[in-house]
Order: sequence, then C-alpha cells, then structure tokens
Amino acid sequence: MSSSGESPGRTAAEPASRRSPRFAATDAAPAAPSAAGSARKLNTQPQHSLSDRTAEARREFAVLLGEFRRTPVLVPLTAGGGLWTADRGGVRWICAFSHEESLARFAHARGETGRTWEYRTVLGARLLDVMVPLLGVPGGVALDAGSEDGALFPPVRGVVPDAAAVELDDEYDGGRHEW
Repeated sequence: MSSSGESPGRTAAEPASRRSPRFAATDAAPAAPSAAGSARKLNTQPQHSLSDRTAEARREFAVLLGEFRRTPVLVPLTAGGGLWTADRGGVRWICAFSHEESLARFAHARGETGRTWEYRTVLGARLLDVMVPLLGVPGGVALDAGSEDGALFPPVRGVVPDAAAVELDDEYDGGRHEW
C-alpha cells in the first residue's frame, strides 16, 4: 500500500494503454453470462489475506502505541485528586486526552461544561507502565474518549506490563496475543 493510503493496483477506469498487459483481456467485449445466468467480473485490485490485514493493523497499532508512550496527555482528576477512570466491559479505563480542546469536547458531550475540570499532564508511558498496574484490576487507557480519533490501549501484553496484562484465549489459534 502506498503512503497516501491508495492501493498500488490500477483501476478499471484507466485507459487500456496504461493497464498491465495481463489485464488486456478486460478490454474485450464482455463475456456472455454462464449457464447459471451470472456474469463474472475480474477484480484487478490486489487481494490481501486476513493475516496480511492483521499484520498491517498490528503495525499501525504499534506506531500509535509508540507515539502515545512518548506523548504527554491530560488526565482529569477526581474530587479526591485521583485519576479519573471509567469501568466498561470488565476493564477500568484511565481517561486521557490529547489536548484541552479534546477534554472540553468530552465535557460538553457529558453536559458538564459548567464545572472546572482539573487535570494532570502525564506521559503516556507512565500511565501504561506505572498507573495501570496500580489500579489493581484489569486496566487500560482510553485516549480522547467519545471522539472520532479516540483510541484504546487495552490491558494486554506488549501494551501494559506483563504483570498487569490479562490473558486472552483465542479459540482460533489458542495462543496469547502480543501487540
């Protein structure tokens, strides 16, 4: 895949002179439908296996995780001064925000714009490596919760310390997940 996110394959809309010779047959008149009455279309886009797409998603997540670990984020504080968390799906999520505007949008979505939101700036790596294990329950970090650009850093090996990671059973490969 190119860096622009476009597929390197050619499209059927390109002129025949720009198409690969192996696809020249697609310029001919359409084939007659088969006896079953269904016509076949030639897909000129490269096919990616599930394992290829999984590997690509893992690479993208690794880049995102690396960026998060190096970035200071804003973590709202509770009235008692603790980090603000939310429990969902058996996981305690530390809520973190990439900037004040993101935190303000979150407060607005919750209908809590009238109150003062105190927060602490914490390095992403410190949240994952130090604060998540201190939760005492399966925990992770929810970055920019409620936004289209939000991300979850779950309590799995490779994201949080092994001692704080949960074991995931996968009925398909029976293995442990490493990110």
